[in-house]
Amino acid sequence: MKNKIISVIVNIALCAIIASISIVGFVGGEAAEVTSDGENLYYKSEAGKGVSLMFNVYQNTRNVEAIMDILDEYSAKATFFLGGCWADDNIDCVRQIAERGHEVASHGYFHKDHSKMTYEQNLAEIRPSVKLVNAILGKEITLFAPPSGAFNDSTVTAAASLGLKTIMWSRDTIDWRDGDVALITSRATKNLQTGEFVLMHPMDVTVKALPQILGYIRENGLTAVTVSYNLGE
Repeated sequence: MKNKIISVIVNIALCAIIASISIVGFVGGEAAEVTSDGENLYYKSEAGKGVSLMFNVYQNTRNVEAIMDILDEYSAKATFFLGGCWADDNIDCVRQIAERGHEVASHGYFHKDHSKMTYEQNLAEIRPSVKLVNAILGKEITLFAPPSGAFNDSTVTAAASLGLKTIMWSRDTIDWRDGDVALITSRATKNLQTGEFVLMHPMDVTVKALPQILGYIRENGLTAVTVSYNLGE
């Protein structure tokens, strides 16, 4: 009963934070001096400490849980870029991702097209997701991945002003579109090199392909690590 009461209190506090987000959404510090080819934008890691599987999440919570189980089987770590509206409805899962040693990052709040936004609009879309996830985890996240890979200079600048590096990918499995396990596996692994960022989603086909992908990584002397670790942080 005591744990239940504590959980209720924590969730009430989170609701208060979420409610305040709409008020402070456009209030922030000065924009960082960066451009789309600046040091705050990454398509892969030059440090090359491993390969990073990136899961962009706005749906399929059961698949997120299944993916974590498979990652555990292979002693692999990954980075989960979470949509704020999904994280708001799946607080326990967000915490579980972090507790199991994976990295949690921002994927915006409502899966919008950031390439069509001004600096202020980008900031207003990214900031709420950061505030929410920071509150859930009790620590600050440091990465942002724009939905659909759509961004402009203002996106990178807004993310940087919030203390976030903007992360893209070196290869895309396109698992949200194609249901062929062999095809998804090939896209993720063919000529895979250290330092790469591999984009994935919590789809049914991804859950089926993941053991083969992780098996390839292990068999070829590679290591599945978080994006931040891959960047040498």
